Amino acid sequence: MTFEDILYRVVDGVAVITLNRPDKLNAWRSEMDRDVRAAMRAASDDDDVRVIVLTGAGRGFCAGADMSLLQSIQAGSGDRSGAAEVFDPNARDDFKKQNSWFPSVPKPIIAAINGSCAGLGLVLALYADIRFASASAKFTTAFSRRGLVAEHGASWLLPRLVGFANAADLLYSARTFTGEEAERMGLINRSYPAENFEASVLDYARMLANEVSPRSLREMKRELWEAQFQTLSDAIETANADMPPSFASEDFKEGVAHFVEKRAPRFTGR
Repeated sequence: MTFEDILYRVVDGVAVITLNRPDKLNAWRSEMDRDVRAAMRAASDDDDVRVIVLTGAGRGFCAGADMSLLQSIQAGSGDRSGAAEVFDPNARDDFKKQNSWFPSVPKPIIAAINGSCAGLGLVLALYADIRFASASAKFTTAFSRRGLVAEHGASWLLPRLVGFANAADLLYSARTFTGEEAERMGLINRSYPAENFEASVLDYARMLANEVSPRSLREMKRELWEAQFQTLSDAIETANADMPPSFASEDFKEGVAHFVEKRAPRFTGR
């Protein structure tokens, strides 16, 4: 499989997708969209992959939409209305939009924000399940400084992570903030020093890939994202329906066996 705008590798059960336009701070364009979708499909279909890491080459994670794309929209020849290939036809409609499809990928996605993260790049990170950032990474929503709006569901995502007041601040001002501030407000799970950022993220990803049940990860991801649209009662009913199949699964049997036998787990995802 060949790609134009990304790099793809699998190591120790972790698929690493690297946005690879470092001279453009990995600005997003249609070719990158196509490549990322194909790589996510490959990772989803590969039984050896249990966790996906999305990161950027060079100094940037993703600096937002490529300026040529914005210029084509301004000239009336581009479209960012939201029509796109559907990753999972069985997903809820919320996860079938142009940039809202990460929740329909059946494996955990970790955004490893190594550098500049702006506009659409920030939106993509928000749709990941877990976000880690370099302490030196720089963030901005960017939209208000381009005369734009809170695009692609940012007005729904941001308040759930950082609260209404912080979301309003970040969206209205489009000010730049660091990975350390992003961690304090809850936008990211953790920040790491730049010098050991990649190693720290991969250590965590390998832990997920090798020490916990892939079936649990798959089912918990579905439950977490579905719960955003449910009442507590609905979430309880969903969990109650999911519990009998989990008790009958091979991973449950292995989860008990490796604990009792005091050995490393050998989960299969079944």
